[in-house]
Amino acid sequence: MKHLTRELWFNTRKRVEFINIYREVETLVVESGVQEGLCLVNAMHITASVFINDNESGLHYDYAVWLEKVAPHDPVSQYRHNVGEENADAHMKRQIMGREVVVAITEGRLHFGPWEQIFYGEFDGKRRKRVLVKIIGE
Repeated sequence: MKHLTRELWFNTRKRVEFINIYREVETLVVESGVQEGLCLVNAMHITASVFINDNESGLHYDYAVWLEKVAPHDPVSQYRHNVGEENADAHMKRQIMGREVVVAITEGRLHFGPWEQIFYGEFDGKRRKRVLVKIIGE
């Protein structure tokens, strides 16, 4: 069995940001040499997410607006968790968007449906954070 483990690091410019990481993950799949297997991609921070969806700016804008309605940042006094850091909303946004994705690898490539790509979602940004990529297979 072949395997590869890598971390991708991010330092976002905004508090909430979505970054397309499809190409970086696909490059790691090729580097791994795995032809048939699985690729796990997961956020290593509890205020960030990894998800699969369309690479369309309107959709990403809609996500940000919707998430802010579901778990608004302000007023920060509405959350009991906000002790030391004011990021309770970011924890909730991550819970909604998910921690990780697992993608099949077929013939040495990520096996996606139409329009699917992998994204890193940051909800408490402006600091260094990471994503784990673990690839296993034959």
